[in-house]
Amino acid sequence: MDLPVIEPSPPAAAGCSAGSCGSTARQMDALSDAVRARVQDHPCYSEDAHHYFARMHVAVAPACNIQCHYCNRKYDCANESRPGVVSEVLTPDQAVRKTLAVAATIPQMSVLGIAGPGDPLANPARTFETFRQLALKAPDIKLCVSTNGLVLPDYVEELARYNIDHVTITINCVDPAVGARIYPWIFWKNRRVFGHEAAAILIAQQQKGLEMLTARGILVKVNSVLIPGVNDAHLPEVSKIVKAKGAFLHNVMPLIAEAEHGTFYGVMGQRSPQPAELKALQDACAGDMNMMRHCRQCRADAVGLLGEDRGAEFTLDKIEAMEIDYEAAMVVRAELRAQIAAELAEKRARAHAPAAATTPQVIRIQPHVAKSAPPVGRPVLMAVAAKNGLVAVHFGHAREFLVYEASADGARLVGHRKAESYCAGDESCGDAEAVLAATIRALADCEVVLCSRIGFEPWGQLEAAGIQPNGEYAMQAIEEAVMAVWNEMLAAGKLAVGQIAAKRA
Repeated sequence: MDLPVIEPSPPAAAGCSAGSCGSTARQMDALSDAVRARVQDHPCYSEDAHHYFARMHVAVAPACNIQCHYCNRKYDCANESRPGVVSEVLTPDQAVRKTLAVAATIPQMSVLGIAGPGDPLANPARTFETFRQLALKAPDIKLCVSTNGLVLPDYVEELARYNIDHVTITINCVDPAVGARIYPWIFWKNRRVFGHEAAAILIAQQQKGLEMLTARGILVKVNSVLIPGVNDAHLPEVSKIVKAKGAFLHNVMPLIAEAEHGTFYGVMGQRSPQPAELKALQDACAGDMNMMRHCRQCRADAVGLLGEDRGAEFTLDKIEAMEIDYEAAMVVRAELRAQIAAELAEKRARAHAPAAATTPQVIRIQPHVAKSAPPVGRPVLMAVAAKNGLVAVHFGHAREFLVYEASADGARLVGHRKAESYCAGDESCGDAEAVLAATIRALADCEVVLCSRIGFEPWGQLEAAGIQPNGEYAMQAIEEAVMAVWNEMLAAGKLAVGQIAAKRA
């Protein structure tokens, strides 16, 4: 099996100089060497890693022990990407064979998670049988679990027994009055419990489980769903409390509440947050907690890099026909992992190395400037059509855009926007105008779009909407390209502090 080609990052010209290179570097710099080593190949725990490493979820856990107003577990919804959705529920044996097939075919797949479609710990026999087999047959794969936390304290020891050292808990509140508006009931000690009492039990169990996990040295990521008017003002308190109890990362996700999903919130008209609301809430929490900004709210049977889903390649009938030599695959996987690790180490070294005198530098506030001086240049949001950490996707082919905030402090990933391909072939091009309009609406708060190529028509419509297309940095590293464009805007006098972009005036 040939190793996939990992495109080398370009030289650091026009890139980040000494210090941090945005949120990725700041997040990683705050970690101990031991913790950094544990997350550097985990795409859900490391922003760097998600450009290089893939993940997969196996849907072995159909039952759930709580009801959430934002949840409706569906089956056979191949085109719907949100938590709880799967095309087929697997037995542990099927899940293990699928994992081995995926890991042999996609050698950069580093993580196997169980996240549903119900709650893994409400299906303990199926969940732990899957983990038991994989710990023996695929020892090079990280094992993860995501849970609502209701029965988490009962299973901490068993999680540790299988070397599961990454656990995600969904914690939407720490106040039962808020929780009663999110969870209509829980199933607790063989009976249904409702309202305030149910929320109080759930919160207590979540906090107890979090404390037990961190005491065992297990890394904990906390997911929270941002529900406007319900827990939006409350989530900064959640962030402070879970950090104080040892959580490593906080992932504040937007509520998905379209009526067609059939959830209570969707049917009742509860709105989802706007991108600006989500960013503001994440920023409010970030002072107390490392924030995850690259979450894609994956299906419970997702396969591949974050932002893509290759599940259709690995249906049960297809994997049954595959010949899997996992011992040979582990050799390939180890070589690829070493290759990626070297690339990441080189990238981080460039980000922290002093810039040479002849090398163009990112314009930053210099040490001799008085502390009272205003920042150099206002922040700018830029959307990037990206792949593998590079500006590498044609605008018309992009299914998502990463959104970066560029400023004198560097490039910071602040989110992503889903999109449809502008033109995917003759049969779909008739809808191109509507697709383009929807993409422009999704990027309305961005001032620049970076892509590898772009056609004349979308270029003109983006400009008319106040969004400047840029195809000059194809195949360059994202953060370096973003900062190069920001410096060009600064040099052109477009970023005076207090200046408002024309389209927002």
